[in-house]
Amino acid sequence: MSQYKIEAGTAQHIGDRKEQQDRVALFAAPHAPGHMMAVVADGMGGKSGGAIAAEQVIRSAKMLFDEFFPGNDIRKMLEAIVHEAHTVIKLSAVSSEKEPHSTFVAVVISPQKAVWAHVGDSRMYRFDGPNFAERTRDHSYVERLVDEGSITEEEAKTHKMSNVLVNVLGSKNAIPYVSFGEKDNLTAGDSFLLCSDGLWHYFADIELSVAVGASTPRQASELLIKKARDRANSQGDNVSFAIVKLVPPPVEQKTYVAEKMTRAI
Repeated sequence: MSQYKIEAGTAQHIGDRKEQQDRVALFAAPHAPGHMMAVVADGMGGKSGGAIAAEQVIRSAKMLFDEFFPGNDIRKMLEAIVHEAHTVIKLSAVSSEKEPHSTFVAVVISPQKAVWAHVGDSRMYRFDGPNFAERTRDHSYVERLVDEGSITEEEAKTHKMSNVLVNVLGSKNAIPYVSFGEKDNLTAGDSFLLCSDGLWHYFADIELSVAVGASTPRQASELLIKKARDRANSQGDNVSFAIVKLVPPPVEQKTYVAEKMTRAI
């Protein structure tokens, strides 16, 4: 019997942009009971190219997750999603103004473990109850500077090259590489936040962990969007994210009836 149940939700806000170019989705695996996937894609490109690129990421994720069976290699499936979407995005370039590109971040929750993968600067955060545990490392120029110790994470947010990515889907000149992570022995209290930079740009890690840990996905979503909009000061990007929380399973009906009878006596 599972030691947790899953509570999940998604949220989006257009921010102060003219178009929503992010995409976010939750999927169940039709052939793999107990498996679910959360995906976020942040599209980039003029004349709606970014929206089309991000939409292709979601379509590829759904198509390949629909074909997933228990025992299949989760990492290989996530990598296949990246390369499938990358190929189609390149073939369907719709903008002479700018090539359509997209980031990718996804997590698959199975009864045994969580496995995640990302390309670009859309992030996945993992929390242990109200505590920040880890996050993905951006495939960006400024993240390299942070890793080298040249700048701090706070300085990276306002760096003049903060939007320069070194790894994306849709590039004509490079095949995207995929970074992976996983967490074994999942228990109630584990939670995950996947988001575009329109969210994480405005929050410290501890703020995100407290918001997700203390609330339902819906309550946390409302709080995070409100704070992100306030802090963006009318200059915010698209905001998109998914929250997945593992919570204690409901008490069985038999136990509840027995307790009720005992109290009545």
